[in-house]
Amino acid sequence: MESNQPVPDHPTVFAKNNNTVVGPGVAIVLPTGTEKVDYEAEFAFVIGRTARNERAADALDYVAGYLPFNDVSARDYQMRTSQWTVGKTFDTFGPMGPALVTSDEIANPHDLDIQLTINSEVLQSSNTSNPIFSINELIADLTSFMTLESGDLISTGTPRGVGSARKPERWLRAGDVVRVTIEGLGTLENPVVVERN
Repeated sequence: MESNQPVPDHPTVFAKNNNTVVGPGVAIVLPTGTEKVDYEAEFAFVIGRTARNERAADALDYVAGYLPFNDVSARDYQMRTSQWTVGKTFDTFGPMGPALVTSDEIANPHDLDIQLTINSEVLQSSNTSNPIFSINELIADLTSFMTLESGDLISTGTPRGVGSARKPERWLRAGDVVRVTIEGLGTLENPVVVERN
């Protein structure tokens, strides 16, 4: 793992609130008070029907579709406590899109190339076969303690290459254009701007 942490027995779970959600072309806003805003290209899926206590073998039956996601994170706020939510829920920190591709259009969601570029520089490049937990495992784990409803979005984790792990570190800057591309799902593109008081 890029963070040099041991492989967990269970997924690390946190929530992003509705205020984070923006679509393609909408700016990621760098908030005042932090200079450590990071990018995370992620493969996300949307639940299509109510799921509770589901078996991993049946889990894909509950997926409506897939889309690119950028789990934007203020690392200094994220690491204030053991609970990551505060660093994940600034306004505009959940870009997603460009569209929901239905599950019947994707033959194998666990074999799609994923890439993140900033200003045409490739910073993350991997495949959806590489996350620690598969979609099936995530749904089985999550539904063991909560009910997933139609429309819930779950993201699967980010490949190597995030800004906080680079030497030197690479934080988002005003004027950047961030693109998350996933094979078969299209490209999510968002400019970066600073917060205006």
